[in-house]
Formats: sequence, structure tokens, C-alpha cells
Amino acid sequence: MLVYTALKKDFVQDVFQNRIADKVLESYVRETESGTTQNEVRSWENSLRYMKDIVDTSSIPDTAGIAIEYRLPQTSKRIDFIISGMDQSERKTAVIVELKQWEDSEKTDLDGIVRTFVGKGKREVSHPSYQVWSYAAFLEDFNCSVQDENIAIKPCAYLHNYKKGNGILSSFYAVYIHKAPLFLKYDAQKLRDFIKKYISYGDNKQTLYLIENGKIKPSKQLADSVASMLYGNKEFVMIDDQKIVYEKALKLAKESSEAKKNVFIVSGGPGTGKSVVAINLLAELTRCSLNTKYVTQNSAPRKVYEIKLTGKFTKTRITNLFGSAGSFHDAEANTFDALIVDEAHRLNSKSGMFSHLGENQVKEIINASKFSIFFIDEDQQVTFKDIGHVKEIEKWAKLYGASVSYEELASQFRCSGSDGYIAWLDHVLQLHETANSKLDTEEYDFKVFDDPAQLHEEIRKKNGNNKSRVVAGYCWKWVSKKDPRAYDIIIGDYKARWNLEKHGQAWIVHKESVSEVGCIHTCQGLELDYVGVIIGPDLIVRDGKIVTDVTKRDGGDKTVHGYKKMLKEDKEATLELADRIIKNTYRTLMTRGIKGCYVFSEDKETSEYFKERVNNKKYPILEEKLYIP
Repeated sequence: MLVYTALKKDFVQDVFQNRIADKVLESYVRETESGTTQNEVRSWENSLRYMKDIVDTSSIPDTAGIAIEYRLPQTSKRIDFIISGMDQSERKTAVIVELKQWEDSEKTDLDGIVRTFVGKGKREVSHPSYQVWSYAAFLEDFNCSVQDENIAIKPCAYLHNYKKGNGILSSFYAVYIHKAPLFLKYDAQKLRDFIKKYISYGDNKQTLYLIENGKIKPSKQLADSVASMLYGNKEFVMIDDQKIVYEKALKLAKESSEAKKNVFIVSGGPGTGKSVVAINLLAELTRCSLNTKYVTQNSAPRKVYEIKLTGKFTKTRITNLFGSAGSFHDAEANTFDALIVDEAHRLNSKSGMFSHLGENQVKEIINASKFSIFFIDEDQQVTFKDIGHVKEIEKWAKLYGASVSYEELASQFRCSGSDGYIAWLDHVLQLHETANSKLDTEEYDFKVFDDPAQLHEEIRKKNGNNKSRVVAGYCWKWVSKKDPRAYDIIIGDYKARWNLEKHGQAWIVHKESVSEVGCIHTCQGLELDYVGVIIGPDLIVRDGKIVTDVTKRDGGDKTVHGYKKMLKEDKEATLELADRIIKNTYRTLMTRGIKGCYVFSEDKETSEYFKERVNNKKYPILEEKLYIP
């Protein structure tokens, strides 16, 4: 998505006439159907004046294209400024510029990371050259026009208020500054020369048109890339907060010892890259000869990774790399250099098939490792047994004298990079009050179906690369487990079976499973292109309010096991917990799809509730005053 485009000569006039911020804002609201902040409007006013001075020369063609605020495909990230044209050999070229209003920064000892004042204090952020280089690499990876048309992408960064280089020009960052040159306040002529080097002829915005309308390649899925990553290949370019978490984790792991234990808590919602960072860490720490293991409570991700690695790695090595959260109850202290705990919100107190082993999985993991990193999203706790709360981790870290660090993954890389979809879902499921009460389905493919058979057929059509599945709330008995001829989910004329028992936790990767229906146990921690969600009678809407009913869950569903006894002991607390578990379950199911989510509810009022909340304009309040022309 391009917010603003113009020929260079028209961009110069828009800035000269003091219209640029208004035009960008008007286009931004029209294209995104959302507002923005006063700070962002000011940044347009300030930074774009500097860019106008850079390009306002006869040596840069008047017919070169100018674009402002291009959103990278499959992410919530935006490129500040693009100028397009052709180089001396008439190759289509786009120079992308990351604009910063920084005045100062400090060098860190983290690769590609600097420290500067952002928001209300100093914190670690991506070095501008790393940031814009990673954006360029991401664009080259996902935009087919860039590849098919052989478009050259030339990244650079411009810190127009930054007087002295200080640490930002340190040789420590040389590899990234070489890939994406860095220009400071007194480097205006150098930046102009850089642009002139690649933009010799105008293109009347043709390159921008190709980029804007280029077909987006299917995003790589982690499960398909895990083997290559463990071989040391860089399958995913880590962007912004992903890079920060990765570098901090590497540093903490290498510094940790028996006498100096470290715990790192990383919070992040669905699709923010928790598992991508986790697998990258596993690969790098293993390469550094640190005894490291990737850990999850839910076996589905581990089973899928095992299938993808079979034939490439020995069974012993796979076992050494991937483990269950319940396997540390008898581990000696500090056996491991690092334990990487993905889906940490799913950790339990007891371990074993009968919940009879150990004392507390959080405690046992911290005890067993010199460094432990917990990737957590408390809104994905989906069973009564889940104890993976930040406070729980802090409690046991304190017991073992471990230092605790914190970071958050906020950038969205699932749901078509739509932060708006996640916020909207939290709003409509009434998990959190957000300003996103309406959803733009052009941003994310969300549909409500009146017929579950039609929903399932649409998912079959989307399953060309075996990346689309139907899932449901666990509200129907699994009768086909004993009688393969029987159907489990029967709604009118629609009949379907739960996943085959023989597939178990690897259900999601078997081709024939598109005809079956999965549940939370076989999809949490994994991703799809499209997900179809059948909402069961455990979640309905009455008079605009989400109403949950734990009694509608099937008796075989262990996620709410013991609720009848708990109701007798403390009815109010149990109903509150069950309400959160049911809502979290559907939130998790409805965020498995990268490209789209299709839903069906047999309850008509519930179906209408979701229908009424799509395809309407939304104007979220962001940080400060909402700006709408």
C-alpha cells in the first residue's frame, strides 16, 4: 500500500506550498480508513521538507516518482520515502529512505542495535541502516514485481537533525552502513549524490506502480524453513523488535553462568514472530556450542518440526534440540546453557500423562538452565492448567536469584501484517476494549458464512499449497476415534470428522486432513494461510454481549477438566476463568491464518454480530489526538 505518490516536481510544489502534510494525511485516511497521531503529522511536515531540499535539483529528473509511507507486504511496517526512476543502464530502480528525527544515540554491544531517546526514554532500537536494509531485503523477498521486473532496491537512512556521528558511525555497524549508507545533518549533498547515482532518468511513477501492484509471494512458513535455519541459513530477515529480542537473548545466553542466571521474558501477540526468533536462537546458540533446547508444552509444533526434520537430522539430534516442558522435573540444576520456551503461557504445574510428576514447570525450567527465555502471550492461555503468567515466571526467577529482563514483540507478521485485525478481534471477543470496533476486510480476508459446508469448501479451494484448514471449538464428541465411519460434527446437512487419531499432533501437515476438523490442541503454535473456524455453542452473543458456557464443551475436552468440582468450590472465580479460557481459545483459533479467517456459528445472533462488525470504516485513536480531515 502506497499512501502518497507524485512526480518529483509535484512533490516539491506540495512541500513548497505547505500542503504536503495535509495531502499525506488525506491519503493516509483514505487508504487505511484510520486516523493517525499529531506526532506523525509533525514528522511528515518536518522530515519531508528536508527531502524536498534534497531532490529539488535539475540533476534529479522531474518525472521521477515519489512515494510516502509504503507498507511492507505481510507486515505492519512502513517505508518512509521512496524515489523511483531508472539508472544509467535504464534499469528500474527505487531508492528507499528511512527518515529519523534523532539528534543523538549511543553505540551498544548488540549487533545492529543502538540506544536512543524514543518516546519517553532511552531504549535499544535497530540501527537505521540495519532497519532500512532489512526493509529492502523483505521487499525483495515478497514482491514479485521487484523480482520479475529486476527492480533494483537501494536503501539508505537520513538523520537530518543529527550533527555528529558519535557511536552511530562506529565501525561496529560498518557492515550495515555499507549495505545502506547513513547520512547525517551535514550530508545533504552526499545524499543527493547517492540518489543521483541511481536515478538518472524519470519513470513517471511506473516503478512505484509495479511495486504497488506487484503480486505478493506467499509468506514463508516457519515449519517449512526450520531445517534450513538449523543448518545456519538466514531464512527470515528479523525486523525491528525481532532483531532487538534476538540480539539481547544471544548476549544474555553467552553471559549466563551457574552463579549468574538470567531469565528473559518476551511478550508478544499472535504473529509477532515469537517462534521465528525462538528457532533462530536455537540455531545460533547451538552453533556457538551452547547446550540449548527448544521447549514447548503443546506437542503439536514439536511434532510438526520433527516431521520436517526427519531425513535431514538424526532422531537423536532432533530429540536433543526439541523437548517437552514436562521433561525437566528431574533435571539437575544448570544442566543446560539455554532453554528456549515457546508458547510459555501453556506451561503447567505438574507434568506427565496423569499430571503426577514434578512441582512446577516454570520452576523446573529455570532450575535446569543458566539462561531461560520465555515467549509468552497471556491471551493464549486456553486450559485450566495453564499457569504461564509473567508473575509466575518472576516469582521463580527471584527464588533462584536470576536477573530478569523484559522485551515485547509488537510488529505484526501474520494476519496480513494487520495490527488492526488483532485489535478488532480482541474488541469483538470482548477480551480487551480497543478502538477497533470495525474491520476493513480489504486489509484482512475475514468472512462470515451461513453454511459450514460452504466454509469448508472455500477452505478446500484455498488449500492449493496444503496450508489451509478448518478448526472448531471442542464442543462435539470425538466418536470417530473409536468408529472411523462415524461423524463427529453434524450441523444440518454438514457432516465432518475430527482429525484422525493416527495423525495426532501432526494433523496440520497431512494433506488429507483438509477434509477433517482440527482443534486448539493441533494448531496452537502453528500457522496457516487460511483458517476456517466453526464456533461452537460454548460462545454465543446475546444483546451485543459475548456469553460463554463451559458446560457446552465436550466432556472429553481436558482444557476445562475439573470445572464441575471447581464450580462447587468457587462458582464466580471458576466462571470467570472459564470465560477467559473460551474467549482465548477462539482468539487463538481465529489468528492462525496469515491471509484470512472464515467463521461460522450455528447461532444466528452470533453470526449477525460478526457480520455487523466488518466492512465498516474504523478510526482508531492512536497515542494522542485523532486526526481526520
